[in-house]
Amino acid sequence: MSISSHRLHAVRASACLALLSAASLTAAATLEVEITDIRSSEGQLMVAVHASAEGWDGKAAPVAAQLHAPTGDSAVLSFEGLAPGSYAVQVMHDQNGNGKLDANFMGMPIEGYGFSNNPEVMRKATFDEARIEVGEGGARIQLRLR
Repeated sequence: MSISSHRLHAVRASACLALLSAASLTAAATLEVEITDIRSSEGQLMVAVHASAEGWDGKAAPVAAQLHAPTGDSAVLSFEGLAPGSYAVQVMHDQNGNGKLDANFMGMPIEGYGFSNNPEVMRKATFDEARIEVGEGGARIQLRLR
């Protein structure tokens, strides 16, 4: 190998390292979700963060999820390592531990649930209605259970 090809190789290697370093600096953000109006300390909160309408509609896995045992009327959960972008969050308070949102005889939920942006709808919010933006510096949202 000649001296000029060594230099070219060194320049390419340096450029690759610089790109990798820059990517790692902007690749992760934290989303903090404050959940309010928790009615009971029984059961667990099931929280899912989705990055697409497909995920929101159950056709893809959430990008992040947590189970949390509530201890008061509010809770704060952190989702770390998210790429900056658009997300939607949904929460279900599974008070009796059966893994589903229970409803009364008319189909109205009897356990707490909520969506990011707290849309006032009498159905599951759409991804666009619940969409939030997480920037490079992260984001903090408040989600109110119904």
